[in-house]
Amino acid sequence: MRPVIGICTSLARAQWSVWDREAALLPRDYITAIQRAGGLAMMIPPDPQLEDDPDQALDLIDALILAGGSDIDPSNYGEERHPETRGTVPERDHAELALARRAVERDMPVLGICRGMQLLNVAFGGTLLQHLPDEVGHENHRVNPGSFDGSDHDVRLAEGSLAARAAGETFHVTKSHHHQAVDRVGRGLTVSGHSTLDDLPETIEAPEKRFVLGVQWHPEADERSRVVNALVEHARDYRRNGGSA
Repeated sequence: MRPVIGICTSLARAQWSVWDREAALLPRDYITAIQRAGGLAMMIPPDPQLEDDPDQALDLIDALILAGGSDIDPSNYGEERHPETRGTVPERDHAELALARRAVERDMPVLGICRGMQLLNVAFGGTLLQHLPDEVGHENHRVNPGSFDGSDHDVRLAEGSLAARAAGETFHVTKSHHHQAVDRVGRGLTVSGHSTLDDLPETIEAPEKRFVLGVQWHPEADERSRVVNALVEHARDYRRNGGSA
């Protein structure tokens, strides 16, 4: 059987057919990337019960993807809200923080993408830079809001790191769309990749775990990327070994 890849959804207002309703949403690129890599995607919407018992979802999957999306509420890392921190969804934050912490504790493969990398960092006590133009003086990490057009930039990945092994190279072209970034790094995590634009952290990982990786870019939007494939391969091993190391 294909490994089951749980992926967290956003909550947002959406329109389809004659409907205009609140919905649990996920861009199709994520699903396509999982399927192309040989995985079976299972969407996990925010659920208050998962905050207390994330194993209800984790028992059903072989790996977890923390997807991109809206800003994380800064109260989760003990800071005041910046005026440009918008669209926060506390119920999503709370469920995903619980899922991330427990998945890592179980040594389940975990991939955080964009917001998901930031959430992984916050889950282990890290903090975020809330608006990059204030910090680095440019907007090249989110050139066209809502589009990846013109978004490519390069990152340097540490030789021998999980990030480099997943990407298949140490100098990697990425599709970027974010205005926040990792500041103080969370417990048990290390920065293994940096932007060539301004040296901002672009990857974090947990060296003591089998596969815990956060990438600040969007591999699901790049058909050439090997990052989701790497997660699915580790998920296959996790499934084959019955969830053991």
